[in-house]
Amino acid sequence: MSEASRPTNPMVLHLQTVPARNGQLWIRHGMKVFQRRPMALASLFATFVFLAFALLLLPGVGIVIVLMAVPLLSLGFMLATHLVLQEKTPTAAVFLAPLRLTRERRNTQLMLGALYALATVGISLLSEWVDGGTLEQLQVLMSKGAPAAEIEAVTSDPRLFWGAVTRLGLAGLVSVPFWHAPALVHWGGQGLLQALFSSTLGVWRNKGAFAYNALLWASAVLGLSGVLSVLLGILGLGQYVALLAMPAGLLLTTVFYASLYFSFIDCFMFGAPKDLPASHPT
Repeated sequence: MSEASRPTNPMVLHLQTVPARNGQLWIRHGMKVFQRRPMALASLFATFVFLAFALLLLPGVGIVIVLMAVPLLSLGFMLATHLVLQEKTPTAAVFLAPLRLTRERRNTQLMLGALYALATVGISLLSEWVDGGTLEQLQVLMSKGAPAAEIEAVTSDPRLFWGAVTRLGLAGLVSVPFWHAPALVHWGGQGLLQALFSSTLGVWRNKGAFAYNALLWASAVLGLSGVLSVLLGILGLGQYVALLAMPAGLLLTTVFYASLYFSFIDCFMFGAPKDLPASHPT
């Protein structure tokens, strides 16, 4: 790990505002970073997913540990992107690097994870209360291959809609203070509340870029799903849509996490370069 990735003293971070078009730059840079080390970055995310599934087998505590690890996942990918830009190959050690600094920063990262897990569980419980259990009922019916009439009866229940609105809305609000908080603790040495506040302020001041970024990602997901459905439908292979959607989704998710570093340096350190070569010339 480079010195920049393992700071001994807090770096001076300057909050700044960038134009909305930078939301596209973050994605473009994330794609180019992925092109440099595709296997390494894909392996990082696959490792996290594998460990998450293994932890979910632990009754009770498994889901809590997985939720606590989500902030470290985003920071780990920021560190990985930083290494790739230095022509180095990241390993799974990036996920543990934030916990190997000072005791204060390690404790703050753990508190961030615990607070994120608590907020996520709270959102889940509130959303279940709003939808009256209709989402769980729908999942059970679909897993059993229930008749279309039964599924339609559940999907037409307005509680299902308002439960989904509650989940998505609150999840979006919670993501704002946690978006940059782990990086602000790691590189800026900020405390828990300061990091949450700074992250919120950074996202708010650059809400145009984040909104544009979110719109582009949503378009990419919907576009890819549509292309796969149409293409496989033409070939008479519609039953394989879900099978191909999984690796495609993992690929997009990896690129998304690889792009987080650029949103951070844009908001708090310095402007992202206008262009980023896929690889350095040899």
